[in-house]
Amino acid sequence: MSILVTGAGGMVGSHMVEILFSKGEEVIGTFYKPTVDITEIDGNIKMIECDVRYPNNIEKIILKYKPTKVFHLAAQSYPTVSWEKPYETIDTNVNGTIAVFEAIKKAKLFDTKYDPVVVVACSSAEYGGTLEKLTGDKVYVKEDAELLPLHPYGVSKVGQDLISYQYFKNDGIKCIRARIFNSTGTRKVNDVTSDFTKRAVIALKSGKKELTVGNIDSYRAIMDQRDLINALLLLSDKGTFGDVYNISSEHVYQIKEIIKYIEEDLGISFSLVVDKSLLRSTDEKIIVGDISKLKSDTGWCQQITMKETIHDMLEYWKKKIL
Repeated sequence: MSILVTGAGGMVGSHMVEILFSKGEEVIGTFYKPTVDITEIDGNIKMIECDVRYPNNIEKIILKYKPTKVFHLAAQSYPTVSWEKPYETIDTNVNGTIAVFEAIKKAKLFDTKYDPVVVVACSSAEYGGTLEKLTGDKVYVKEDAELLPLHPYGVSKVGQDLISYQYFKNDGIKCIRARIFNSTGTRKVNDVTSDFTKRAVIALKSGKKELTVGNIDSYRAIMDQRDLINALLLLSDKGTFGDVYNISSEHVYQIKEIIKYIEEDLGISFSLVVDKSLLRSTDEKIIVGDISKLKSDTGWCQQITMKETIHDMLEYWKKKIL
C-alpha cells in the first residue's frame, strides 16, 4: 500500500513525502535535478532518481511498487525557463505525464485489480489570457474558464491537464487534475515571501537594517504549501475522478503586510530601499482561484496564516544562512 510522489525534489513534493512518512505511509519519492536541498529530507524516506522523460524509468518504479496513489508533481515548473527551454519544458511536463499513465496501463495489464488514484499537479498558468480579459482589480476564476496559456510552461500544463483527462475517459485510470495557484513555504525560492524572508535574515546577520523591495502596495493571493498539500491529499480521497479543481488561497495579502510580519517576528524595523528594476509599469491583477468546488467536495479550508508561514520561513533561513 505505497504512495508515489514524483517531483519530490521540489518544494511541494519534498514536504509531501515528509508529511506522508510522518503519517506512517510507505512513500516513495522521485527526483531529478532537484530544486531543493534533498539532504534536508529524512534519510529514511525512499528517494529514487528518475527522469520522467524516459518512460522506462518511471515504469520500473510503478511496476515494482504498484502505488495505490500517485501524486504527479514532477515538472519543469518555471515560466521564465520555459522561454529558454521550450522543448525540455514540453517534454518533461507532457511526455513525463504520458509516461506515468502508460506505466499504470502496463501495470494494470499484469494485475487487473490494480486501480490507483493519480492526482496531477496542473497550474493556474493554464488560464493565461483569460485572466487578462476579466475586469476588476480582483479576479476570481472558475474551472470552466477558457484555457489561453501565455508561455510554453502554461501550454505544457494544458497538455498535461488534458492528456490526464484522456487517460481517464479512454482507459479508466482514476485521475484528478489540480490547478494550483500561488503557494509558498520553506525551501521555496524566487517568490516574494522567500525573497523577503531570505533578504531579511541576511540583513539581520550582517547587522544591517535595510530591505530591498519593489512595489509593496501590490496584492497577492498566497497559500502555505502545507495547505496545498492538504488539498491534494483530500482530493485523492474525496475528489471526483476525471474532474478538475482549483487550489487557491482564500486570502489576499498586500506586500507591505508581509514586510510587517517579518519585522514583527524579528523584532526590528527595516529601512526599505526600492529597487527600480523590481517595479512594473502596470501592477498585476489580483488573481484568485474560485475554490467552491474544492471546498464542497472535500471540506478543505485554508488553515495556515501568513504570520505562521513567515515565521517558519525566517527560521528556515536562519538555519540555512551561516
